[in-house]
Amino acid sequence: MNTVTTWNQVYDPFGNAWLSTLAASLPVIALLGMIASGKVQAHIAAVLSLVLAFCVAVFLFGMPGDLALRASGYGVALGLFPIGWIILNVIFLYRLTVEKGWFATLQQSVAGITTDRRLQLLLVAFAFGAFFEGAGGFGTPVAVTGAILIGLGFSPLAASGLSLIANTAPVAYGALGAPIQGLASVTGYDPYILGAMIGRQLPFFSVLVPFWLIWVFAGFRGMLQIWPAIAVCGGSFALAQFGISNYVNPWIVDIGAALVSMGALVLFLKYWRPATIWTSPALRGNDPSIGYVTAAGGALPTPAGARTASSREILLAWVPWIILSVIVAIWGTKFFKDIVDPIFIWNYPVPGLHNVIMKVPPVVAKAHPEAAIFKFAYMSYTGTGVLFAALISGVIMGFSPWRLVKAYIETIWVLRYSLITIAAMLALGVLTRYAGVDATLGLAFAGTGILYPFFGTLLGWLGVALTGSDTASNVLFGGLQKITSEQLGLSGILMASANSSGGVMGKMIDAQSIVVASTATGYFGQEGKILRFVFWHSIVLACLVGGLVMLQAYVHPFSAMVIHP
Repeated sequence: MNTVTTWNQVYDPFGNAWLSTLAASLPVIALLGMIASGKVQAHIAAVLSLVLAFCVAVFLFGMPGDLALRASGYGVALGLFPIGWIILNVIFLYRLTVEKGWFATLQQSVAGITTDRRLQLLLVAFAFGAFFEGAGGFGTPVAVTGAILIGLGFSPLAASGLSLIANTAPVAYGALGAPIQGLASVTGYDPYILGAMIGRQLPFFSVLVPFWLIWVFAGFRGMLQIWPAIAVCGGSFALAQFGISNYVNPWIVDIGAALVSMGALVLFLKYWRPATIWTSPALRGNDPSIGYVTAAGGALPTPAGARTASSREILLAWVPWIILSVIVAIWGTKFFKDIVDPIFIWNYPVPGLHNVIMKVPPVVAKAHPEAAIFKFAYMSYTGTGVLFAALISGVIMGFSPWRLVKAYIETIWVLRYSLITIAAMLALGVLTRYAGVDATLGLAFAGTGILYPFFGTLLGWLGVALTGSDTASNVLFGGLQKITSEQLGLSGILMASANSSGGVMGKMIDAQSIVVASTATGYFGQEGKILRFVFWHSIVLACLVGGLVMLQAYVHPFSAMVIHP
């Protein structure tokens, strides 16, 4: 196969939008279908879907085979760095704390704040997870909170699914505002204005999601029993999210809102407790044999022979996670990246792919080449910061250098299939992007006329479901959202922001996040169960975001919230 000088993407290879859209959707349908069936292991499903995507790109969309191979290889590299690198090192740290017994002490300390499982979910999955989303993103919050929930006694399905549902409202501002910056780069809008507009959409769902989370876990009645705590947790987060995004900047929204939410909830719990304490970690209706053990104002029973940890032991148990939080927060700052990247970054333009593929109208206003530069920022990767945190914590915990090396090798072996899956998932996403297959799906949404505010929001949801990243979805469809909204007489800022806001609800069903969740909770091979658990929640919540955007587009007083260019 000969490398062409340039190749223009083709968005309607059959001359029929319906057939072209159907062809473009085949890899995604196959991937989700195989995972949901539970009969195909995730890493095999990912590889088979990648092969199918390659065939669709080459034989149906006319992409030269050598370009398809190069794009797939580029995607594999992006899957391992930075995403696989984060997961590997987070799980390495988690396994070290488990081996030394510090994680069990951490579990006991969280139970010391509240023995109610519903309140533990609010504190860990929602508030603590939002902090890690803001500091690191890219799977870090699901990996950390999933592992903590497992340590608290939640089932793997509950820990995985509930962590995914909780990790929605903060996503648009994740990794110190990376999705906002990506959206600004392709639309030309001021990132401060985009951040402010998103801050006029997501706070509604920052209030809703905690209620939704507890409803899923404990049922409607169980949710109502702790509604004041849920309102404090979600309401404080939403107010801080709106205030920081509209009056400070879009970079520190999640970190600030998460700290406010955690502080408000912990303070509130000093003066309020539910009349009935929910002590069972079982999902409501998931295992009828367990039942729902509750105790009026009581505490969790202490197992026979168990010893209560001292204050010093509890403090030490939190040290690895405090170190992780501090280092990840530093690693994500522009100040740190500006120092280390000029020295420790390797920019590698992918030969035969960089600037070879042309993205053309109507997806963009003017044809331009697609860059393909693998930025190997090995020092500023969040995963590198996590590794430093794990090594420092390992020394504090008393591990020998040899044991640390051996434990790291053991972690790689445990995660081998997960790393393969993540690499194949990203390869599929990158290939469909460079083949123009994802743009074909986007154009189908763009042709919905007056209903575009609703379907344009779902386009963001689809983008995150495809790529696993709100940042990638914004880069992918942000320009299309701007062009289409302007053609329809809508605010480009509204629809660009809706792409990011709608995308957050796709985070819980993207295959990459599901694999991260299954890895963190030891639920290997059960990715289909996780997908089936969260799928309808994702769709319903995305439709609710779309409904809000429709109101902001056409109905007063919601339309008064819209920022116009």
